[in-house]
Amino acid sequence: MSLAAELKSAVTPRAALLVVGVFALQLLFITSYVGALHDPTPKDVPFGVVAPQQVSAQLVGQLERLPGEPLDPRTVTDEAEARKQILNRDIDGALVVNPAGTTDTLLVASGGGTVLSSALDTLFTRVEGANQRTLRTVDVAPASPQDFDGLSAFYLVVGWCVGGYICAAILAISAGSRPANRERAIIRLGVLAIYAILGGLGGAVIVGPILGALPGSVAALWGLGALVVFAVGAATLALQSLFGIVGIGLAILLIVVAGNPSAGGAFPLPMLPPFWKAIGPALPPGAGTWAARSIAYFKGNDLTGSLLVLSAWAVVGSAITLVMSSLKRKPEPEPIAEEVGAATTR
Repeated sequence: MSLAAELKSAVTPRAALLVVGVFALQLLFITSYVGALHDPTPKDVPFGVVAPQQVSAQLVGQLERLPGEPLDPRTVTDEAEARKQILNRDIDGALVVNPAGTTDTLLVASGGGTVLSSALDTLFTRVEGANQRTLRTVDVAPASPQDFDGLSAFYLVVGWCVGGYICAAILAISAGSRPANRERAIIRLGVLAIYAILGGLGGAVIVGPILGALPGSVAALWGLGALVVFAVGAATLALQSLFGIVGIGLAILLIVVAGNPSAGGAFPLPMLPPFWKAIGPALPPGAGTWAARSIAYFKGNDLTGSLLVLSAWAVVGSAITLVMSSLKRKPEPEPIAEEVGAATTR
């Protein structure tokens, strides 16, 4: 057989398309991560200002006019209200002006991301210096000393997401990429649910009692982990039921390529470019990271939106998987079985 004939026989159109798809995924991976993370700068950070009435409007206006618009400032009645809003995750920091002296207080929350709290400290040290005032920084929701740069919650959620889509991929690839019937789809979703419960518990125990990386309720993190794993797995099964093995690549595109850099893990959402800042909260890694930090550092506040996002991925993914499995279609050949059969006839 000539080289050209051998090449034509070895490289099928489907294989060529898959290689092209992988190449495109590689370029998208580089574009997404570098695009999101190469130049982190604060932009429209929700920020409170506590100051006497006669100067608060002037100070808010000054902060609104800072180069690059790093802040989205608003007046807050007093320091107690500012602390409450930070713990409720309504704002990311606040400046408390002392009218009786020259030292003001900057309230931050490094539990939501140490990079952002450090950026706010640097910014206001410069602003206060220009106004001939000094700054005292108070961390209202400090990150754990064992949680370097506040990244543990993000890596925990990444681990849960990886488990979710790999488990779903294995369940599908082991017996054809599309469920042959509803019973098989129900079995896959059931196995995924059991895996999600165990995976959620394992992650919560590792970052909590074993490593001490994250404070907060182990039970709450367990529940969150189970939901993250199942949501990602259900979405992966749904994509596989719609597109076959290509669905695995689409799941990686959604979760790894688009979801991880936009999750607010390495850099909190206010430090990401507009596109990634917009999509992050709607994808499982972003919703999971926000919820994990809320559980660990913000007394479980502001969880509803993230839990609704994860629940939507879980419900819609499960529904698509069940609906697609109910449609009558010719069963797909199973490559592994075909290869075994061919080998036995030789």
